[in-house]
Amino acid sequence: MTVERVNPSELSPAAGFSHAVVATGSRVVFLAGQTALDVDGKLVGETLPAQFGTALANLLTALRAAGGAPADLARVTVYATDVADYRAHAAELGGIWRRLAGRDYPAMAVVGAVRLWDEQALVELDGFAVLP
Repeated sequence: MTVERVNPSELSPAAGFSHAVVATGSRVVFLAGQTALDVDGKLVGETLPAQFGTALANLLTALRAAGGAPADLARVTVYATDVADYRAHAAELGGIWRRLAGRDYPAMAVVGAVRLWDEQALVELDGFAVLP
């Protein structure tokens, strides 16, 4: 697979995301929304950063099980029940991303959500990847 991350100088600097990702490959993996559920289906973590780390780890576990790696992510959408809280923790969340997924950022968006499927969840991530 080849991935080209496009960040035009005419747009504000991309920090923690890429403005566009051009991916070519032979398989597309669609990743279902992941929250901070543990293997027993119980929500873990009481803070947004704690839940974000678990949700991202869950997303990457599904990706790896499908034969992919974090660098294969073309798009990730983050659903947050409190966007202001997400912004307040942006630096910490970026550190969690880099620790778990590295520095190759997909195209991303953060969307405010009134409530998620798991009622106590503060954040959910979904996305897709393009594999060779």
